[in-house]
Amino acid sequence: MPESTISTAPRSWIPVIVRVLAALAIFFAAAGFLYQNISDTRDRRFHPMPGQLVDVGGYQMHINCVGQGSPTVVLESGLGDSYISWRKVQPRIAQFVRVCSYDRAGLGYSDSSPRPRTSKVIAEELHSLLHHAGTTAPYILVGHSLGGFYVRLFASLYRSEVAGVVLVDSSHPDQKKRLPAALNDMDGTWLREQEFMELVIPFGIPRLLGFCGNDAEVRAAHCNFHSAREGIAELKAFPESAAEVAATGSLGNLPLAVVSQDPDQRDPDMPEDLIEPSSIAWQQMQDELAQLSTRSTHTIAKNSGHYIQLDRPDLVVEAVRKVVEQARQARSGAR
Repeated sequence: MPESTISTAPRSWIPVIVRVLAALAIFFAAAGFLYQNISDTRDRRFHPMPGQLVDVGGYQMHINCVGQGSPTVVLESGLGDSYISWRKVQPRIAQFVRVCSYDRAGLGYSDSSPRPRTSKVIAEELHSLLHHAGTTAPYILVGHSLGGFYVRLFASLYRSEVAGVVLVDSSHPDQKKRLPAALNDMDGTWLREQEFMELVIPFGIPRLLGFCGNDAEVRAAHCNFHSAREGIAELKAFPESAAEVAATGSLGNLPLAVVSQDPDQRDPDMPEDLIEPSSIAWQQMQDELAQLSTRSTHTIAKNSGHYIQLDRPDLVVEAVRKVVEQARQARSGAR
């Protein structure tokens, strides 16, 4: 047999192997895509969305309002969170006033928005949603974590419609500068992880590996491509959002309640050497948030981490109740 035939024969298998691998990749991608969509449909069928979808001008947003009475309490979730983050709080607030939770554009059951994910845009979208849903002012705004930015912007843009504010372990415009620099590196790592999740969610990999959790209601709202993309966009917009919030100034004499996490409650994911300086800086910034209004209170949520509405929902409900009462008294006095 000629030498050239012997040397080239093994190479004839290379295109075949490449085609087989490509076919397998396409097969598994298609199977994962099908698995993700069937599972998502099943979760949403057995755990239907509460509330309604409202057209806000070319896309729909999800809002869920329960209870009766004025002013209306509006719950604003933290980074990447849906209305579900308030499920321990909303039913209890509904016992004494009307209260609405919602999904920001791109999160949960809401369609994505073509606009940037900055504080100003999100506040404007919330205002539009409340208007189109027929939910009238005045409002008590409750913001958790990054949601604190959004309610502060809302209060600045629509001051005459806001009767009070509750900040639940809210973000601070200067936190990137004042928290240990190593935390910014951790944020970068988290961002890269979320970008990877965004790529693989459509193929069902996070769901298959259990990263979407065991709670079907949470999976139905969170475990999807557009929610992952929205969280990334909000995090990338953080510097611009912080600058917008910093420019709003004080809340004057608007009733304000600040509820912050227990400084002794340690985050197991944080390196030991960062715990104390982070806690000190965070509490100082929470104290500063309480100084935004001349009518404010500041409560430390003992035995609670960052998600106070889950760890100590009683304290969040009580803070809302007090601000609602202050707003009602102010309205009665103005008559």
